[in-house]
Amino acid sequence: MNDKQLLRYSRQIMLPQVDIEGQQKLLNAKVLIIGAGGLGCPASIYLAAAGIGQITLFDDDNVDLTNLQRQIAHTTEDIGMEKVFSTRDTLKKINPDTIVLAHPVRLEGERLQQEVAAADVVLDCSDNFSTRFAINSACVQQKTDLVSGAAIRFEGQVSVFRPCLEESPCYNCLYQNQGEAAQNCATHGVISPITGIIGSTQALEAIKVLLDIGEPLMGRLLLLDGLSMEWNSMRFKKNPSCPTCG
Repeated sequence: MNDKQLLRYSRQIMLPQVDIEGQQKLLNAKVLIIGAGGLGCPASIYLAAAGIGQITLFDDDNVDLTNLQRQIAHTTEDIGMEKVFSTRDTLKKINPDTIVLAHPVRLEGERLQQEVAAADVVLDCSDNFSTRFAINSACVQQKTDLVSGAAIRFEGQVSVFRPCLEESPCYNCLYQNQGEAAQNCATHGVISPITGIIGSTQALEAIKVLLDIGEPLMGRLLLLDGLSMEWNSMRFKKNPSCPTCG
């Protein structure tokens, strides 16, 4: 770590849970973010700012005018651009030292397995159940930690799955795979700050996992009701009959 980096990350380094050793772990870390939309934008921005060494982005969508209400890595000038490239440009302005690998394709199949295996932690910032179950399955097979988030209307949720730990449930333990759900932001709407709150929480949980500090949301589903501004935490256990991890 050079003098410039010591200054950039000084407010984190002064935390006893981080210190220089922890900051170096972040600089060496590889994070995979699937989805460069409402959740992926704030999550990637805070992870880059925190000093994650390499961030790999996957999203096959382009920036649209309707995205700009909540997807804060994109600007009006980016309309029509691939979201991963727009996000990459924003992250490089925030922290030129972070390596950002941007892939404007849908991550699936064997490549999903390879990318998950290469990552220290995966952030699921997707917006559909089929992708979430595929990501969860790959993380279970590769024993890679997964931070999952979702946001719709005024509501959000976050949980952490750690398949490297025997007692950790997986996403399939929490939700049954019953095909694609009908609800999404395009049809049900979403208030702008909810995606920022949930995406930022995903970034925090990823940092906690990378540094092995605090109590990550393993076996807990954190739920936010933005209208009442109430947080609730629901505990759940590993399902011995889970088709993915049981």
